[in-house]
Amino acid sequence: MLRTNNCGELNLTHLGSKVTLAGWVQKTRNKGFMIWVDLRDRYGITQIIFDEERTDKKTLERAQNLGREFVIQVEGTVIERESKNSNIPTGAIEILAESFTILNASKTPPFTIENETDGGEELRMQYRYLDIRRKPVCENLIFRSKVSLAIRNYLSSYNFIDVETPYLIKSTPEGARDFVVPSRMNSGEFYALPQSPQTFKQLLMVGGMDQYFQIVKCFRDEDLRADRQPEFTQIDCEMTFVEQEDILARFEGLLIHLLKEIKGVEVSDFPRMTYAEAMQKYGNDKPDIRFGMEFAELNELAKGKGFPVFDQQELIVGIAVTGAASYTRKQIDALIDWVKRPQIGANGLIWVKCNEDGSFKSSVDKFYSQEDLQAWASSTQAKAGDLILVMGGDAHKTRTQLSALRMELAEQLGLRDPEVFAPLWVVDFPLLEWDEESKRFHAMHHPFTAPKPEQMELLATDPAAVNANAYDLVLNGNEIGGGSIRIHDAAVQETMFDLLGFTKEEAQAQFGFLMEAFQYGAPPHGGIALGLDRLVALLGGQETIRDFIAFPKNNSGRDLMIDAPASIAETQLDELNLTIKAKE
Repeated sequence: MLRTNNCGELNLTHLGSKVTLAGWVQKTRNKGFMIWVDLRDRYGITQIIFDEERTDKKTLERAQNLGREFVIQVEGTVIERESKNSNIPTGAIEILAESFTILNASKTPPFTIENETDGGEELRMQYRYLDIRRKPVCENLIFRSKVSLAIRNYLSSYNFIDVETPYLIKSTPEGARDFVVPSRMNSGEFYALPQSPQTFKQLLMVGGMDQYFQIVKCFRDEDLRADRQPEFTQIDCEMTFVEQEDILARFEGLLIHLLKEIKGVEVSDFPRMTYAEAMQKYGNDKPDIRFGMEFAELNELAKGKGFPVFDQQELIVGIAVTGAASYTRKQIDALIDWVKRPQIGANGLIWVKCNEDGSFKSSVDKFYSQEDLQAWASSTQAKAGDLILVMGGDAHKTRTQLSALRMELAEQLGLRDPEVFAPLWVVDFPLLEWDEESKRFHAMHHPFTAPKPEQMELLATDPAAVNANAYDLVLNGNEIGGGSIRIHDAAVQETMFDLLGFTKEEAQAQFGFLMEAFQYGAPPHGGIALGLDRLVALLGGQETIRDFIAFPKNNSGRDLMIDAPASIAETQLDELNLTIKAKE
């Protein structure tokens, strides 16, 4: 070993010990007759001292040339610091250097390797190997490792078997776009990278594995955002001979275990909410329930009062913002401008202040009496000092817009404490969604999701009314996982493919192997997949996943460090019998 100790473990109990440390030079302070070097590794920082009284002259002279991020090995004695630093574990001691070796010199880094850096995100991603040296990023990766280990230990304790499934599979055009991989040995044919191991884990259940899990890379060629990457990691699980309740109980247990093990948080309340209820109360299927602001539908109270804007709308819906009656007109106008942004797309926003004296002041005083506004307050559960915000329009769009406003207000008012955790199951999703453009149904989750057993007959008569035997796990307004009981009967699966617009030939070409497997004693089964990246970020108090991924892509799906994706050589294209078509 090139070191006897790491840079984070020495303290006063080690006084007088001869030690060897190795790491990176964080900074130097040169007084001429005395030089201090902060030596850093993954574990912490230890101060090294060279002085003219106790250090060999040549060693002292050489130490003057040490620069930031030099990799060095230092031999010396642990001594007590005169000026102690209580902010670090090693702050009571320092190492009186006797000798050192430069293991590797360093160019001046393009940004400071400190907790608070002067490097922008793009620059840090370009030099990600330097960014990882920074304590916040390093700790995030260590945190991710701890979460992954806790997950493995939990699932293994319940007899889940870790099984690897293939990365080179068949393309299935349903869902997100596939990343495709040309095959040299099979000219003109392509593999696809898996969007999930869905069919393989079902086949493992047919194979009698009983309980499977995998922490696995998945790939989707889709537009990106802060919580989405082209390659991401799933905690993929499947169980045999279970019903929905069995899966919910097991993975509710997993999240409770993680919150206790990783965060020291005890969670006792784990509510369940139907999809219909979530949409009605919060305008989305992954509501943050840490605060109120539940939707109140105001159609009966707001229409027919002479306000034409509302009279012609499908839905009038409002929320009460606690304590926001003090908002100035400027603040309210800012909210109106915010909902009118193209990303939200609302036409406007109606407001009502609930004054402390019990009166109301609104932007629609001309059309609504104090009694009318009192009825709005009662419906939204607004109290004196609250602000009522109301929107109208197409039902689905308006709920979506008000949901976005609700979350924005929660951010502004500090209601989304990252150290408070409110998990939730959302259940009873629609099985199918109708797409007006293609004039056909799409699977709300995926084609292998089973209908509710009691609604099976409706598949033939009213498929739009059928609910899926599906569930999403939501944490603090973020979907962290989803799953379902699967179809295990070939005839039901054929019906599902038919409803989704597959011809028999298409279904056979894409999923014939699965249909065949179902004819050999496929057991009832179901499962769930959790997004590890998002889960780790939320447990780490953030909603952006990039800093919890060792080498992330940017918003364009590029790896700035290695400059990928990139063109390939003509010889490689020739081997694959491919030509590149110029963009028109």
